[in-house]
Amino acid sequence: MSTVTTSPILDILDQLGIREENNGVSTGAETLSGAGGAISSFSPVDGSSIATVRIAGRKEYDAVVERAQKAFISWRKWPAPARGEVVRQVGEALRAHKADLGKLVSYEMGKSYQEGLGEVQEMIDICDFAVGLSRQLHGLTMHSERPDHRMYEQWHPIGLVGIITAFNFPVAVWSWNSMLAWVCGDVCIWKPSEKTPLCSIACQQITQRVFEQNQVPEGVSCVVNGGREVGEWIAADTRIPMVSATGSTRMGKAVGAAVGARLGRSLLELGGNNAIIISDRADLKMALLASVFGAVGTAGQRCTSTRRLIVHKDVYDELKDSLVNAYKQLRIGDPLDEANHVGPLIDRDAVELYLEALRAVDEQGGKWLVEGGVLEGEGYASGCYVKPAIAEVDPGMAIVQQETFAPILYLMPYEGDLEQAIAIQNGVAQGLSSSIMTADLHEAEHFLSCAGSDCGIANVNIGTSGAEIGGAFGGEKETGGGRESGSDAWKAYMRRQTNTINYGRSLPLAQGIKFDI
Repeated sequence: MSTVTTSPILDILDQLGIREENNGVSTGAETLSGAGGAISSFSPVDGSSIATVRIAGRKEYDAVVERAQKAFISWRKWPAPARGEVVRQVGEALRAHKADLGKLVSYEMGKSYQEGLGEVQEMIDICDFAVGLSRQLHGLTMHSERPDHRMYEQWHPIGLVGIITAFNFPVAVWSWNSMLAWVCGDVCIWKPSEKTPLCSIACQQITQRVFEQNQVPEGVSCVVNGGREVGEWIAADTRIPMVSATGSTRMGKAVGAAVGARLGRSLLELGGNNAIIISDRADLKMALLASVFGAVGTAGQRCTSTRRLIVHKDVYDELKDSLVNAYKQLRIGDPLDEANHVGPLIDRDAVELYLEALRAVDEQGGKWLVEGGVLEGEGYASGCYVKPAIAEVDPGMAIVQQETFAPILYLMPYEGDLEQAIAIQNGVAQGLSSSIMTADLHEAEHFLSCAGSDCGIANVNIGTSGAEIGGAFGGEKETGGGRESGSDAWKAYMRRQTNTINYGRSLPLAQGIKFDI
């Protein structure tokens, strides 16, 4: 890795152990040369080139997989509580580096410093969850129909887990997968977004120091930085029984097809087109805060960002006026300045997609309440800062059916009962996060019923973003159907085995079959 910036972030890189000799291909203590070329990390905050990172060629990739295979042979034999103790120490190391890693996330990705800190806290929380889980990897005991027999289920590590992550949560999503996989006895190969390579190197450095202190086998944690081809190698690799991929629906379909073709297992966290239903029985102050943060947090680049507001006609005008007024107060600028609400988009390609969406709204007949555009002038030199926008739309418009990874909020009324609002909400291809704002118990419970939201996440009186790690995270339909993080998501990283034990002195067969010789 070569550092080519004079930015103050250099001090942070040094604190996190990212130095010029680091490359983006690592099996832990061993850092490979990275013969596949290089990628540059640019900050959307000020346009600076932070560093150039060497990436993997096929030879380095195969070396990583081979090292991971060897590590798995011994790591799977560690008692699960012992693996959990290592993860506990990783959590402590993250606590010690929370400010530095949070600042790197903010600077390399562009989210606010508060959100960067929140992302690292999410990593710490999942470490805590995984530590407790390491003593609860339980199976079931069942009664056999045969005399003097017993049956039970147990769970074993699945092996190598490929983790493909997106730029918008450059560290948290990796931790959701890796911490659970590690306590389950798996080893992980991480392909991070090529837009945020330094965050992955920082996580590897923090983790590796803990691993070395505990004599964890080389290869339990691997990082392979690179472009699309690395993800394709992972998806097609029969040595990797499970692949967890986070990104666009288009990317997820390609990964799912490649993994499925070899009968592997995939965990997909894909697009979201999330809506908040605002009832005439809602607390409008709460609804306003949930809507604004959901729409502009991370500059609209969360998979759980609020894209659509479905508002009862009786409170529509009041909420609309409040939204417009709130947007006038948003401060857009350097995300490391905690006075600002909104930072930049990840890069200029994202800006172009934002502008395409604005043009589509115009072409399809939307009406702007708050107009968008690219910000220019002092403080906006990177060209990645845009104005959060609000448009009144028809729910059937093509652009409203799509996920636009930008701060564009679509506002639409409903005039009938809650069934109409739910139909509008469910009438898109994605099914990640949803919310209703209401003080009516009947509405709330109906929204959560089987006849209500069809999303993997359904909230009452909170927004669509900001999920906690205690619940399984994921969605339905074109969101992919995967579940990460809390609850029983650990089962995705293990293989289930049914055991039947005969402790008698005869061999009765199941279903009463007679077979005498």
